[in-house]
Amino acid sequence: MLIRTFLRLTAHMQMMPVLESAEETLVGGQAVVEGVMMRAPHSYCVAVRKPDGEIVSEEMPIRRPSEKWPAFRYPILRGLGSLGQAMSLGVRALRFSANAAVPPAGPGEKPVEISSWMLTLNVIFSLAFFIFLYKFVPLWAVTALGKYYPSLNGHFVFNLADGLLRLGIFLVFLFLISRWSEIRRVFEYHGAEHKVVFNFESGLPVSVENARTFPTFHPRCGTSFLLVVMVISMAVYTAIPFDGFVARFAWRLLLLPVIAGLSYELIRFAARRQGSSLALISAPGLWLQRITTQPPSDDQTAVAICALNRAMNLEVAQGGKAMIA
Repeated sequence: MLIRTFLRLTAHMQMMPVLESAEETLVGGQAVVEGVMMRAPHSYCVAVRKPDGEIVSEEMPIRRPSEKWPAFRYPILRGLGSLGQAMSLGVRALRFSANAAVPPAGPGEKPVEISSWMLTLNVIFSLAFFIFLYKFVPLWAVTALGKYYPSLNGHFVFNLADGLLRLGIFLVFLFLISRWSEIRRVFEYHGAEHKVVFNFESGLPVSVENARTFPTFHPRCGTSFLLVVMVISMAVYTAIPFDGFVARFAWRLLLLPVIAGLSYELIRFAARRQGSSLALISAPGLWLQRITTQPPSDDQTAVAICALNRAMNLEVAQGGKAMIA
């Protein structure tokens, strides 16, 4: 039971960048286990439907990273601050939802609580798995193939092949994990989150009926962000004049924050110019959301609305406004 819970949490942790929105100045959220987390500029709420049908929630005030540390007001750094906060809140919401929504394995058994040590171990394991799957494996594979196909050893061709293989691994992994019924449920809550955010941004009263009319594809989704990260990384790696497996792998790790910050700025820029040609930047991510978002049930949409309403109520209680910042 403990191992099964750890693996389930790992699967959710790997999907977290796909499921969340990291823009600090807009309402956004993340799908979790049987629920949705919503964030306003200064408030957070995660709502989860328990096995008995009850909706439970946890909310708290938050501050933008740029308000706590002025350095995060500047380009690139502001992306790192927002992404760091989004991941931190996402892990917190995931723990709450897993503890609330996962039923006992059998009659008379107690559900496995996600303890602090299990969560810490899972975060470390998930990060190591991410680096291994998306940094080590493509680099090792292209390096090995270069021994048999010398044309791959050219600097540009090598990094292009490495990037395309990384993208292929991501797409295959995403498709395979989407076949898991539990992850498919999360993708349905992901769709509910997007519908409710669209409903809120439209200015119409937020309700299940109104939310039904909106699409599940949203340009600020983490799916779009990850695709941009992979494209940006190909360009950045090509600009680094180092060869050899060890040097290339080291630079891939060192440049992770820079690539994340650049990708954030590009997605942020494109999201604010949806009527222009820059909208093409987020188009591949919208296509891929056919996998990462699924049509939700009304009950799932109701959970997302609950999370949004309670986040907005807390925002107003702190002197803010129930509107996009």
